[in-house]
Amino acid sequence: MPAELPGEVVPPAATPQSIRAILTPSLVAEFDREWDLVLDEAKRDRDLEPIQSLLIKWRHLAHAELKDPGSHYRMLAKAEEIVRTGQNPGGVPIDEVRALIQRRLAG
Repeated sequence: MPAELPGEVVPPAATPQSIRAILTPSLVAEFDREWDLVLDEAKRDRDLEPIQSLLIKWRHLAHAELKDPGSHYRMLAKAEEIVRTGQNPGGVPIDEVRALIQRRLAG
């Protein structure tokens, strides 16, 4: 792993122990539920890929929580609001996104 820059938040190691050490109790409970399911799947299918995928997913989530505590639940709340209302408050219209992409590609 590269040396940490001053002020940089480094992701945890991709191990259950490292990931769990960062998570809040409610996120630990979610991680543990998924961990148990994936372990059963890996044992049944004799395939480690689901374990690796789970660790990557939760490593990213733990890193996001280190940088911005509560970000996961805020994202879930916003997603629920978008689904419920059909609108994304603070979202950027698709035409603006397309224009930005075109400017960057032309750049």
